[in-house]
This record gives sequence, structure tokens and C-alpha cells, in this order.
Amino acid sequence: MPRGGSRGCSEPAAGAVSGDAALLRQAAARHAAGALDEAEALYTRLLARSPRDANALNLLGTLHRQRGDLPRAIGLIRRAVALRPEAPVFLASLGGALAEAGQLEPAVAALRAALARRPDDAVALRNLGQALCGLGQARAALAPLRQAVALAPEAAETKLALAHACREAGALPEAIRMAEAALAHHDPDVAGQARFLLAALGRAPAPERAPAAYVRDLFDQYAPRFAADLTGRLGYRTPAALAALLRDSGLAPAPVEGALDLGCGTGLSGLALAPFARRLEGLDLSPRMLAEAARQGCYAALHEADLLDFLPRHPAAWDLIAAADVLNYLGDLGPALAALRAALRPGGLALFSVELAEGEAGGEGPYALGPGLRYRHALPALRATCAAAGLAGVAERRDVLRQEQGAPVDGVLMLLRRA
Repeated sequence: MPRGGSRGCSEPAAGAVSGDAALLRQAAARHAAGALDEAEALYTRLLARSPRDANALNLLGTLHRQRGDLPRAIGLIRRAVALRPEAPVFLASLGGALAEAGQLEPAVAALRAALARRPDDAVALRNLGQALCGLGQARAALAPLRQAVALAPEAAETKLALAHACREAGALPEAIRMAEAALAHHDPDVAGQARFLLAALGRAPAPERAPAAYVRDLFDQYAPRFAADLTGRLGYRTPAALAALLRDSGLAPAPVEGALDLGCGTGLSGLALAPFARRLEGLDLSPRMLAEAARQGCYAALHEADLLDFLPRHPAAWDLIAAADVLNYLGDLGPALAALRAALRPGGLALFSVELAEGEAGGEGPYALGPGLRYRHALPALRATCAAAGLAGVAERRDVLRQEQGAPVDGVLMLLRRA
């Protein structure tokens, strides 16, 4: 879901000291201009002499939210709410920060409290709708998102958020209308995501890959609850299954010198792969996923980049490259597999999973965009693509990768060697 936007507003405070008010205006102006270091210094100076200035606390919290320091942001905004518990700006700010941190239930409570006091806040309505979607309550999300669209019809991201909620709630005609409306705004990132959604809804050709901005934003927002959600609610077991395939092949009795974990996420796959490499590195598009991965302690280095940009810059660099549920966001796997092969040392191993198209044949083509906005691949075409990329099959195993809406997601695990 798209980010909810920063709440850079302040509440009028009765009896504010004129010097403090001037300093707050100066700090807010530097903040609005993007001079975050200068703004932080000014907010800090103001709080040193007026530690109960709720506006400064909220705005400094907003600044740290922009930097990605959500624990610090939430702490500061909570102090503002404690000082002014009836102020809708502070409640909305807290709700947005909590939602971004993956604390969805308290986020919903804060956003509802803000909207009870200021019902026409389009940003708070959008944040509420997106938080409800994150909780799996897509139908409940429709009303606030529809209201947000009515209040701010120029906001393409809000229309896209409503389109996603409608898709999840089964309101497909409205999902199509909203995605088409988002597309008409000509924002490049939003347009790419709208086209991708329309493709999943059968109203546009499937692109060769998911938009990078969609994947990055999706996993940035998902990072705080990623591991618990996948391993708990969705029964995710792909990293362990890939490690078992590698172990059972008999090719890795001793650790290889260097391995790369493509799309490492929060490090679930790194923990499974660590015993197989003396040095393990991770790669991901999402900075928040990488921040979570760093806490696992299993990576010697972490890289923020797109795999199709990163791999060609590192020829013959690793003995093992693994990708757990990463290639699902690519339709045409030819470029990725060729880049993966080139980044392997001679005799190096590629280890990955993909979701399988129904009946393995994949209908009329080698891949299809599934209802979960991930690609599914036909197994015969996948084998041919691997061979064309110079990757020779070593081992292959069918498996259930996860659960989706109560149904198993069938996939295949593949171990290949650089030919």
C-alpha cells in the first residue's frame, strides 16, 4: 500500500511565547524546504527551552518518520498526544506513524479518534483504509477510502489505494474504475502500479515484471510485520525448503566461500542459508527490509538495489546465489537468470523458488500474473529458460510455498549449476 504521507501540520497553542512561535515557524519552514538537519536543530533548540511544546514534538516526530526512524518518531508524537489528547492533527500523525511501523490495530484506533474530531481529513481517511486493508479488513476499508477520494479527487495514490481495497474485497468493477482513474493522473510511479493492477484484473497485458516502485513500497510497508505474518498466518516455509533441497543434493557438505541472498527481506532466508556459506551477503529493494535483515546478524554485507541493476556489475562474484520467492515478481525470467548466471563463479549454484501456473502448462504462455499480484510460471517453459541462460538442472522439487486466502500456493524449488 502507498505510504500515508507526513502530517506536517501544527495545532494552534494558546498563550504561546512569541519567541517560541517564531522559532517554530522558522523550523517548520526549513522542514518544508527539505532541510531536515537544519529543521531538527531548530526543533531541538525550541524543545530545550520549551519541552512541552506539542507542535515541536509532533513536527520533530514527523521529521524522524521521514528519515525512517519510526521508533523515535512514534515516541515524540506520543508525547505530543499526551500533552494535547484532543488535537486531531497529533492523533492523525500518530496513527500514520503507527501504521507505517506495522502496528496496525493501535494505528486504526488513533486514526478513528482523529477522524471523530476532524472527519474531513483525507489523509487520515486514506491511512485508515490502508491500515484496515493491512489487517485483512478490505470491506471495512472501502468507506474511508471512498470518502478520501471524494474529498481529494486529485490524489492519484488514494484512488490506487481504493482500487487495491476493491480488488481484495471482490468489488472488481470499482477496482477497475479506480485503477483507470489513477492511471489518468500521469504520475509515473502511480501509473506503473495502476497498469500492473489492471493487468492482474485482466484489463491490460501483463508486463514483463512488477514495477520496482510497487515492490519497494509493498515491502517497505510490510517490513515490521513481515516475518510474523509469513511464518504464522501464511505458513511460509520456502527458505527452509530451499535449504533442505541444497542439503539433500549432497553438493554442499562444506560451506562455499561466498553466497548472495537475492531479495533477502528481513533475513528469514539468510538464517536458513547461513550454514552453507563462509560469507553471506544480502540484496533487497526495500530499505526497511534491509534494516530488519541487519538485526539478524547473518549478513557480512547488505545492498539496496534492483537485482537486474546489481548483478551485472558483479561478474563471477559468488559461489551460490539464492532467491526465495523473489522471481515471483518477474514475468520474463530470461534477463534475471542470465544476470544470475553471469554473477556466479564457474561451477556456482543457483537456488530459487517460483510459483507454478495451474496445471504446469500455464495456459497460453510461459507465465501469467496471478490474483495475488505475483507471477506464476509454467514449468516446461521455466526449464527451457534456465537452459537458455546457461544454467543446468541439478535438483528440482515441487512444494507448497505458502497459504493464500486459505488455499495452498503450489511452487517449484530449483537447484542449478552454472554450465
